[in-house]
Parts: sequence; C-alpha cells; structure tokens
Amino acid sequence: MAVQQKDEPVSDGRIRAHLFRILARTQLCSIATVGRGNRAHINTAYFAYSTGLELYFLSDPESLHCQNLLANPSLAMTVFDSSQRWERAGQGVQLFGAGRRTEGRQVDLAAKVYGARFPAFGRWLKNQTAQGRRQAALLRSYAFFQFLPDRVKILDETEFGGAVFVISKVERERTARGSGRVRFRWQRTEAFVPD
Repeated sequence: MAVQQKDEPVSDGRIRAHLFRILARTQLCSIATVGRGNRAHINTAYFAYSTGLELYFLSDPESLHCQNLLANPSLAMTVFDSSQRWERAGQGVQLFGAGRRTEGRQVDLAAKVYGARFPAFGRWLKNQTAQGRRQAALLRSYAFFQFLPDRVKILDETEFGGAVFVISKVERERTARGSGRVRFRWQRTEAFVPD
C-alpha cells in the first residue's frame, strides 16, 4: 500500500460541513493522552462540541488520562460510529491538539454546551430522589476538560473516495466579544492505493 498525495485543495466550507456532520452523528469518542515515560494511554468519553470546535468531556480529575493532561496537554481524539459496516463507505475524524481542565467562566460554557447535547445531564443534577442525589454528587465530583484541536484528519469515503483522508490545519481567532472563530486550512489529501 502506498500513500498518494492529491493536489486538489478542499475548501474551508467542505471541511467544516463534513467534520461537523461526523461530530453530530456520534456522542462517544476515544481520547489518547501521553503518560509517564511517554507511554500512550487511551480512554473513551462522551463529548460535546461548540461551533468554534471546542470539544468538552466530563471526567474524574483523578483518572489517569486527566492526570496525564496535567503533566502534558498533548491530546488526540477519534470520533466515529462503531456500528459502521466494514464493507461500506466509512466516516470518521481524528483530531490532534491540546487538552486541559476548564476553569472559571469556561466551566459554565462547558456545562452549557454539554447540557445542550446531553439534556439528562442537567436533569440528573437537579434530581431530588435518593438515587438522583447520589448520581448528582458523582457528577459534581467530575470536572470538565476542554480539547482544542489544531489539526483534523477526516475520512468520509462517500464524499472523498475510498481510503482518502483530508488533513486540515485549524486556525482560531478571537472576536471582539471574546468568542472564537475557527477556519479550516486544507494541508493535504492522502489516498491509500495498492502498490
């Protein structure tokens, strides 16, 4: 198998459309962090995302992946529907960047974005039954973590072809109101072809 570079640029709009469609179709991701001795670690989590490509997950701050992020913010994430069939066109995205625990106003924003995607989150926090209070206490012991990708790699075989990956740089700018605007700058397209 050889990797062939394709020279046709992919526009910001096409990258954005395919990326956000894939993110919207699944709620679970795999998160890779770097541990002691540069050892890889992976876990799964439910995630939410903003239009500015800020991804949030809720996790126990004492967990290994969260402790890894405290020491080294390098983070990679994959998002894909695990019910896809091998013989059909696949879709998925790999994201690369930095993660950190949210603080201050960012916690409220994370809770808002997460609650919009998972309405049960807010209901559980307000539940007054004995079991509900236990679930709420557990959720309150967790923390939100933010992931800011700086590069994405998209597989959308129905749109781009079989074994074709579109790789894009993520460029961020802050507006006067403090919100983030994101642009996707195509870097390259890789096609895996038989030798």
